[in-house]
Amino acid sequence: MKRLLVTLMAVLLGLLTTACAQQEVEEEPHFLEVELTANPEKAQLNEEVTFEAKVSYGTEEVKDADEVKFEIWRSQAEEHEKIVVEHDENGIYRLKKSFGEEGTYYIIAHVTARSMHNMPKIEFVIGSPSEPEEAENSSEMDMDEHNTEAEDEKGH
Repeated sequence: MKRLLVTLMAVLLGLLTTACAQQEVEEEPHFLEVELTANPEKAQLNEEVTFEAKVSYGTEEVKDADEVKFEIWRSQAEEHEKIVVEHDENGIYRLKKSFGEEGTYYIIAHVTARSMHNMPKIEFVIGSPSEPEEAENSSEMDMDEHNTEAEDEKGH
């Protein structure tokens, strides 16, 4: 009986130790945050624009992202330029670039880090703006608005 009690105590102590260790390992989940900026947002032909992606995971500055790639294109263009960007400082991935054609441009930062992917997109203008691209999923949004109106008419 004494031997059974000692074995039971050892098993319980092992379970307690394992449970405590698991509580210490579990941490609050975080999201991969990417703050994308263009400075200036409106530039002149051949003026240098600085693009920055500030990458963080919770309160941690991400200095070792698996990949940071900037995708840049002029509105309505089929060709998109993709440029791999290295870490500069304090979780900031930076690219300086000038443009030889006026118009409305877009940039997407493709950031992969901590087993997550984030793709913020911003618009910037070089010289005079050109025709912007159609809003993505506009036909889906129009269809959703149409369905909502139809439901309202039915009294739903």
